[in-house]
Amino acid sequence: MKTYTLIAALAVVVVVGGVYAEKEALKSGPQVDNKVPGPFLPLNVTGKSAGEKHCLFCDNGDNPVAMIFAREVTPSVTTLLKKIDAVTAKNKGCDMGSFVVFCSDEEGLDKKLKDLATSEKLSKIVLSIDSPTGPEKYMVAKDADVTVVLYTKRTVKANYAFKKGKLDEKAIDTIVSDISKITP
Repeated sequence: MKTYTLIAALAVVVVVGGVYAEKEALKSGPQVDNKVPGPFLPLNVTGKSAGEKHCLFCDNGDNPVAMIFAREVTPSVTTLLKKIDAVTAKNKGCDMGSFVVFCSDEEGLDKKLKDLATSEKLSKIVLSIDSPTGPEKYMVAKDADVTVVLYTKRTVKANYAFKKGKLDEKAIDTIVSDISKITP
């Protein structure tokens, strides 16, 4: 009888532990209230330094910034980029910046990103490429398909991380709404 009780108790612990682990948020990139780790040099595909390895963190200084790390171009990532581009244009008065770093070594990604910027009329958000692991000090989680960091004065005000296929319209709307956390 004691054995069955012990087995039942262990089963409950395993099930509850599994549910808790599933609900635990994915951590990726610099976290809320932390300083953004600093300079890094992705290959800029669009923007004023297109074709060069250039520091977008440095360009934006203390201004409000939407920084995105993505693994691939998907319809949901494209929707996010279009909305962030629009809100960046809307907040030009406070010099808001935005950029996306594609963490990938996909052959031909630069051309794909140029075509994306043209077809979607992305004018403010800078598209760039870095290694599949992303900039080391930024700790982009390997199981995070998309990481969004909103910061101002180089301090993180919001952070969102999504596993593959989890970035949806509701999450995108939340991110866009939270731009108010970094703009005056």
